[in-house]
Amino acid sequence: MSDSELNSGLLNRIERIGNRLPDPVTLFITGALLVLVTSEVASRVGWSVVNPTTGQTETVKSLLSSEGMQWVWLNLVKNFTGFAPLGVVLVAMIGIGVAERSGLIGALLKCVVVISPQMLLTPAVVFVGVMSSMALDAGYVVLPPLAAAVFMQAGRSPLAGLAAVFAGVAAGFSANLFITGLDPLLQSFTQEAAQILDPNYTVDIRCNYYFMIASTILITLVGWAVTHFIVEPRYSAKDIADQVAAGGEGAESESEPVAQGLTSAEVFGLCWAMGALAVAGGIVLAMIWIPGAPLNGTVEPRPGWHLDVWVSAIVPILFVLFLVPGVAYGIATRSIASDRDAAKMMNTTMSSMGPYIVLAFFAAQFVSWFGESNLGKVIALEGVSILQSISMPLWLLVISIVGLAAILNLFVGSASAKWALISTVFVPIFAGVGISPELTQAAYRVGDSVTNSITPLNPYMVIILVFMRQFQPKAGIGSLISLMLPYTVAFAIAWIGMLIVWMVLQVDLGPGDSPLFIEPLQASAPATP
Repeated sequence: MSDSELNSGLLNRIERIGNRLPDPVTLFITGALLVLVTSEVASRVGWSVVNPTTGQTETVKSLLSSEGMQWVWLNLVKNFTGFAPLGVVLVAMIGIGVAERSGLIGALLKCVVVISPQMLLTPAVVFVGVMSSMALDAGYVVLPPLAAAVFMQAGRSPLAGLAAVFAGVAAGFSANLFITGLDPLLQSFTQEAAQILDPNYTVDIRCNYYFMIASTILITLVGWAVTHFIVEPRYSAKDIADQVAAGGEGAESESEPVAQGLTSAEVFGLCWAMGALAVAGGIVLAMIWIPGAPLNGTVEPRPGWHLDVWVSAIVPILFVLFLVPGVAYGIATRSIASDRDAAKMMNTTMSSMGPYIVLAFFAAQFVSWFGESNLGKVIALEGVSILQSISMPLWLLVISIVGLAAILNLFVGSASAKWALISTVFVPIFAGVGISPELTQAAYRVGDSVTNSITPLNPYMVIILVFMRQFQPKAGIGSLISLMLPYTVAFAIAWIGMLIVWMVLQVDLGPGDSPLFIEPLQASAPATP
């Protein structure tokens, strides 16, 4: 049996195992029920931990007791409506949805790829793939056929172009030069988890911003190197000719828009969108800079922590800065002919968020029940005690989160679902030994990204496979994973290396208060109003 057959068999087994896992909704339902049962058992056996800082004894509260079940029933709706990630995602997606469905996002991505010089084509493709996370999943659909067509027109393997852009979109999903919808989503989970130990702890939405900017540059360079030195050498001139021939008329038709560049309608629409963005951005900046304006000044989310008002309002700002240019582009290109069209785009976007809303309901119950039962504090203090006793190096603990997230990503596709599960336990435990919640989140983002391009549970793998089969008709999921595996390995090594260097240099992860290490947190009482 050849090595390729062995690898294919292994990948097929991974795919079968992954498909047997329950839906993320089922995982949260199971987790919530386990919290109920565990809280009852722990309460009966008297599981308790002494807080070494306060001297207070933390005990587990049973949610199956009469009082506990009363709390569960009375707070079922409140847990859902008060679930921080819910509003954050829905508000941001209204604006992003209009920008995407009006055609603005696709035109912007196409523009960057088309105007790039041939010698910089590969890094441009990877870079655009990374930056496409601004529109969440739009890059998976818009960019692969475009990148394949661009590479084919340049006399290079269309599969190499597809691989390069897919690596940027999937494996570089957490990186970006700008704050994206993922930042407030992860931050909200991180803050809730940190508050298990310290109810006053606040996590800045921009807490990983500097690290993500550096990650964008790193992923672009590493993706360029892997494409040039590993992926493209696999294809001879005959292979490329066969791929182009297999693409046939479909491949040729896809290359025409690239040869012609942006259409006049797209150029006109982009001009309108940029003008609208300048106006909207100018108004937002004025509200930030002018003394006494709504977004000027600071707030104090916790004693001694001063946070700019505009940072707290980053989600509404993103909503406006996507919505206004999106509407302007739609009007200019006539994809929006009336207010009904814009409203329909918003409605369609919200309809697509239905699965997330269902997931959020059960995730909210799990997180709230976990906190109310006090299991979080008790587990965190026990975990801190164990970690302190074994004296494991902090850098090794951080890298372990990268590995855990990377492995879980092979079986659970949703980034928010994984972080909701991981953060509740590991953020407070690591904070208890001095690793900041912000650093734990950054480590998770690395692990969650690097295996995105090889997990069979990525819902967009099927779409990429369809694009791949245009040039390699007999390609299967194993073919796609083997194509992307070099990127995964290279990104993992380089990204972990950068994370270690970041820790050694002790550079802040983001603006404001975004440290790498903190004074070890211990459970504390909530601040008085």
